[in-house]
Amino acid sequence: MAYTPNAPVTPNPVMSALYPLEAKLAQTWPPAAWHDVSVLVAVSGGPDSVALLRVLRTLKTEGDGRLLAAHFNHRLRDEESDADEAFVSDFCGGIDVPCEVGRAAPGQLAAAAQDGLEAAARQARYQFLQETAARLGARYVLTAHTADDQAETILHRILRGTGIAGLAGMQRVRPLGPAATLVRPLLEVRRGEVLAYLNQIGQAFRSDSTNEDRRFTRNRLRTELLPELAAHYSPSVVDALLRLGRLAGEVQSVVDRIVQDLAARAVTQGPGNEVRVWIGGLEGQPRYIVRELLIAIWRRQDWPLQSMGFDEWDLLADMAAPDSGGSQRVPRKRMFPGGILAEASRDALGLERTSGHKGE
Repeated sequence: MAYTPNAPVTPNPVMSALYPLEAKLAQTWPPAAWHDVSVLVAVSGGPDSVALLRVLRTLKTEGDGRLLAAHFNHRLRDEESDADEAFVSDFCGGIDVPCEVGRAAPGQLAAAAQDGLEAAARQARYQFLQETAARLGARYVLTAHTADDQAETILHRILRGTGIAGLAGMQRVRPLGPAATLVRPLLEVRRGEVLAYLNQIGQAFRSDSTNEDRRFTRNRLRTELLPELAAHYSPSVVDALLRLGRLAGEVQSVVDRIVQDLAARAVTQGPGNEVRVWIGGLEGQPRYIVRELLIAIWRRQDWPLQSMGFDEWDLLADMAAPDSGGSQRVPRKRMFPGGILAEASRDALGLERTSGHKGE
C-alpha cells in the first residue's frame, strides 16, 4: 500500500466505539496495566507494527506513562530501508508519538553474521531496543509478532529439530535487560485481523520486499509450505500449530519449576564465572531434566547457546552422570562451543568459560 499522510488520532475510551482489534487488545492487555509507565513500541513500518501502535495510541487515554516508538534501520535494502525510516518518522509524527531511530553502521550486520544475516539483524535490533528502553526509562518494550508468526516459528523449529521449549514458540512476555520487559500483545491475533483493522481505519503501511525472498527459510514456510499444508492436509494447520505451542508451553512451565528446585540443590556458583554441578544431587533424575538443567545454567551465565545442539547437551549429561567416571566413552574433560570448559570429577561437573572467550 502506498504511503499517505495520516490524520491525527482522536482516542476514544468508549469500548463500544472501538474497532474489533482495539477492543480485543483492550481485553488481553488492558490499558490500566500500562498507562502509568512508559511503553516503547518497535515499529518497522510493516502492517503488524503500524497496527499495534495505532491501537495503543487509541487506547491510551490517561496515565502518567509515555507512549514511544522505536525504529531500527538495518540498512540492508538501500533506498528501501531509508524509505521505511522516513515513513515511520512521518507516521509517528502524524499521531503525536515520539520516535527514536537507530541505524546499523555500514557493513555492521554482514560482519557480524556468523550465525546468519537474519540472526545478526535480530540481535542488532534487540540491542537497540534494550538500550533505547534503558535510556528513556521504558518499562515495557512491545513487538508486533502475530499468531501467524508464532505458527511459522513453531513449524520452523520442528523442521530444524527442537525440544519442548522450542515447540512452545515465542514467549508472550520475557525479560529484556535488567529493567525492561518484552511484551508481544498481538501473539494471539491473526494477520487477517491486522489487515482488516488497517483497512477499516484507512491506515497505510510499508511492505518489505525481502519478505518475498525465497532464499530465506521463513519466507518459504509462509508462502509455500503452510499454504500447501492447508490446501492438501489440514485447513486448520495454523490453529493446530498454535495449539501444540500452548500445550508445549504448559509442559515447559512444569519442567522449569522442577529444574529450578533441582538447581537450588545441585548447583553452586564458584569464583569468577565457574559453576559446579554436584553429581550426587542429580542421582535418580530423568535424563531430560538433567539436560534442561544444563541449558538453564547456560542461560543464567549468559553463555552462547546457538552452537550447542542435542549431541553436546547429551554428552554433558553423560559427564554429569554418577557413573561417568568409570566409563571409557565419556571424557573427563571437554571444551564446548563458546569456550566453555567442562571437567568431571567424582563429585561434580565443573563448568567455566575460558578467558579467551569472555568478551564474545
